[in-house]
Amino acid sequence: MAEDRASTLTIGGPPADLLVGPTVDIVALDSSASRPAGPVTDAGDPTRARLVQRVLEIVPGLVSWALILSPLVLSFRFPAVVAWFVLTFDFYWLYKAVVLTGSVCVTFARIRRTMAADWRTRALSLADPAARLADIDRIVPLVRSRTEVLAQTGQHLAAVGGWRELTRLDHERRDLARLLARRGEPLPDPRQLYHVALVPTYTEPFEKLYETVRALAEADYPRDRLMVAIITRETDIGGRENVARLRDLFADRFVHFFHILDPLEPGIVVGKSSAMAYGGRWLYREIVRLGFDPADVLVTDLDSDYRVHPQYFGYLTYTFLTDPDRYRRLYQPVPMFHNNLWQTPLPIRLVAAGATHVQMWRSLTPEKLISFSSYAVSLQTVHEVDYWATDAIPEDSRFYWKSFFRYSGEFRAVPLFIPIYGDAVRARSYPRTLVQQYTQIRRWAWGITDIPYYIRNAFAHREIPRGLRIRRLIDLWMDHINWAIAPFVIVFGSNVPLLLNPAFAQTTLGQNLPLYAAWLLTGAFCCLLILVFVEEQIAPPRPSAWSLPHRAASYLQWLALPLVGLIFSNLPALDAQTRLMAGRYLEYRVTEKA
Repeated sequence: MAEDRASTLTIGGPPADLLVGPTVDIVALDSSASRPAGPVTDAGDPTRARLVQRVLEIVPGLVSWALILSPLVLSFRFPAVVAWFVLTFDFYWLYKAVVLTGSVCVTFARIRRTMAADWRTRALSLADPAARLADIDRIVPLVRSRTEVLAQTGQHLAAVGGWRELTRLDHERRDLARLLARRGEPLPDPRQLYHVALVPTYTEPFEKLYETVRALAEADYPRDRLMVAIITRETDIGGRENVARLRDLFADRFVHFFHILDPLEPGIVVGKSSAMAYGGRWLYREIVRLGFDPADVLVTDLDSDYRVHPQYFGYLTYTFLTDPDRYRRLYQPVPMFHNNLWQTPLPIRLVAAGATHVQMWRSLTPEKLISFSSYAVSLQTVHEVDYWATDAIPEDSRFYWKSFFRYSGEFRAVPLFIPIYGDAVRARSYPRTLVQQYTQIRRWAWGITDIPYYIRNAFAHREIPRGLRIRRLIDLWMDHINWAIAPFVIVFGSNVPLLLNPAFAQTTLGQNLPLYAAWLLTGAFCCLLILVFVEEQIAPPRPSAWSLPHRAASYLQWLALPLVGLIFSNLPALDAQTRLMAGRYLEYRVTEKA
């Protein structure tokens, strides 16, 4: 067991910092788009570099505000242009709603299929896939025979389970046949791969950390292949005591249980990203000192309120070892904010459900997927990328883009169709919880700072195909624009030209504009009904002690989604863009999840 050593703290990052504990104001500023991962032409001219930086920071917010305010200006002279813009945008969002709904349904089905598999067996069988293939060929006739007997004797439920097992074995057999037929380097031995959960924490209560570590300890994977490294500040006395208690309780469940103490090095932006940077460097040195090969160590960046699924490490091992480009990949499970879902206020539950659905959708679009919250990556890759940024608040997305440019555009995020369970926001009081939720979403939206960072690096890394650089920039920018402006255009846009230009209201287009917009929004509402059904399937059961009115309110809560989305999603995003445009850099605040 390793002794306590100097190490890192953790607080969180834009989309991934769902950490517990009281709000703490940090006065360090996010430099956002500091230096690019490569040479830049204005590196020798600080004044010009700063001017370019400020222009790049102003443009995203300026575009969003222009799109929001232009209907007000154009309605006086060009109301038809505004009307067609609004209808086009509404149709685009109907299309987005259909895609989102379909993606969530497909991801839901894939998650269920993934959780039904025995990933520990599948992962460890990679040591001898031919032998496992022979075992399957031997088992399948036995299972089929037994299933047919069950069906003939009227035991239909058991027979259904048998047919599902045959389907699962068939999928495994096809995967093994594909792997055996694949040319190239042989599959690595899974017995040589180790997992480390790197858990940054600051002021989290012991109970929260206990559940996180307990889930790791109870994972269905060999204990002698699992390690835990918890990062606390050197000055966090309570955190150090909590880690000591956890070590006493769980040290024998892991091959190593590290405690990393973050000294808060000078010149950093205090937050999760800098904590992970320090903790990653410390972990790399310690892993090498202990005789491990960093290429055989897979690091899971795990927020302190997250609980891994029991099959997580087996599934991750299988996916990692069967990926020929494993050292140019990041592996992203599906975050579901369900740990304390029914203990949170109604608006928070809707935000948590929405965030879960968005991540389910992103898992089905790997070409647009970037890291969010908790994810896994090889320790060797982390070292080559030079760890996490020490001068940025958006930890997760910044690490992704840093890796993307480090490997000249060959870095990708691979979706893992398995849930990882996080906490929704919950503070000491109802009003404080709402404030905390707004603050957290604004911090996530501070990922807008990735746009200046991306643009500067895109110019510096011309070896990346131009089409790829442009496409990824459009995807990144469109996500943030839609996030900030959608409700203002969809909800208010159809009424603006009618109110400001009475003459246009008498035209055929003016009279039909609200009707057309209503039809499109009705289509989007029908998609919402499907999302509600999926959420009911994946959410934990409601507390049995709830009264009938309380239960009824939990079903009717979806009617408040438009208002909740506007206040706790769109406004924080617009707030973040406006702050960056004005040069009012965001201060880091830890989200309460007591």
